[in-house]
Amino acid sequence: MSTDEPLREEWSRLRSAVLDTDQLVRALASGRRKGQPVPVVEGREVQRLEIRVVDLKAGRHLQVVSYDATQAHTTNHALGEPARSAVDVLLAQPFASWHVDTATETHQLRVTKKGVPMLHTSARAEPVEVSRAHDRAKDRLLAEDDPVLVALGISDAHGRVKPTRQAKYRQVEEFVRLLDASLTEAMAQGQVRTPTTDDPLRIVDLGCGNAYLTFAAHRFLTAPVEHGGRALPVRMTGVDVKQQSADHNAQVAAGLGIDADFAVGSIAEARLAQAPDVVLALHACDTATDDALARALEWEASLVLAAPCCHHDIAAQLRTGEAPEPYAMLTRYGILRERFADTLTDALRASLLRREGYRVDVVEFVESAHTPRNTLLRAVRVRGGSASHRPSSEAEVAATREYDELLAAWGVRPRLGALLDAGLSR
Repeated sequence: MSTDEPLREEWSRLRSAVLDTDQLVRALASGRRKGQPVPVVEGREVQRLEIRVVDLKAGRHLQVVSYDATQAHTTNHALGEPARSAVDVLLAQPFASWHVDTATETHQLRVTKKGVPMLHTSARAEPVEVSRAHDRAKDRLLAEDDPVLVALGISDAHGRVKPTRQAKYRQVEEFVRLLDASLTEAMAQGQVRTPTTDDPLRIVDLGCGNAYLTFAAHRFLTAPVEHGGRALPVRMTGVDVKQQSADHNAQVAAGLGIDADFAVGSIAEARLAQAPDVVLALHACDTATDDALARALEWEASLVLAAPCCHHDIAAQLRTGEAPEPYAMLTRYGILRERFADTLTDALRASLLRREGYRVDVVEFVESAHTPRNTLLRAVRVRGGSASHRPSSEAEVAATREYDELLAAWGVRPRLGALLDAGLSR
């Protein structure tokens, strides 16, 4: 949509919903349209944005929070012409999808590959309350005093994040934020199914440990819209090798009234009653990330979010092999070799995911000041039907070629490739 073109009916209806300041709960925009540049807001490339109405000392304003790769940026626009102008500028940006919640309706708009807007509007069973409080936890998805954070030991009994748990809080918060943005876009584009009460969204957290991510994701995704959540029916499953973790997590879930299962076993051995829609893995160590990705491919999961941890496997192979000319300097010194191993490992994983029919992004999900393990692989399944090793699109053919060339150049054998080639994930 261009600001100097007449609005199509779909855009006009969406614009009216966003500018209905008495009814607007929240509007979300995310993703980039195929073949279009990255959306730009206030001179910054952004991945997503959120719009809501807030009451400030200067009066009621339309608040826009835009998210780039590392942080959030907030601007406030007075109602009337300033708000209308701001919304028109935002609607003109090449976002792939919009999700607008009002007190009585939900509007989901996605833009097709040909640039055609497709709008779906549904009425709420019951109206929701609109909150315009400005002091809403400073853009946090989970408030510090949320019972989930207290139960997990991230926050103290007074509802304040413990000094020693700030990094964990930040880590989980940003992971859930990316999950929210990814789900919003994938559901709007029909790549993740719309869940129902009878068939909730199935999410599995592989290598869940103490289930920080399991509980935080469940809390946010199931919370009412008026409380900042997504109000989605969700069934969470955590998988970890330790029985002690499963027992502890089940006890926490019971205390919080959260509907979640916890299975005991390795990632490779995990057996679920139904294949999940979404697979999560937060800092599964070394090749455990490969095991998680292999299971996601086996289940043909619609969405995969994996934040790798250490990369010892490829690093060890680089120590004993010869680097191709003229790249010997990349592996000559230990610290450079370790950093390059991180990059090479995740590049190979991304190529394999693309080969298997996924659209892949590799992004930073939390600033390096909070954790050096801040890379996230985000994959959305775009190939329909049964998975096959046979490439079926130009992108998959290109990914296969890139992967084979990397293996030939560096003489490494990644764990994920070995699993797929041996048919262990099928």
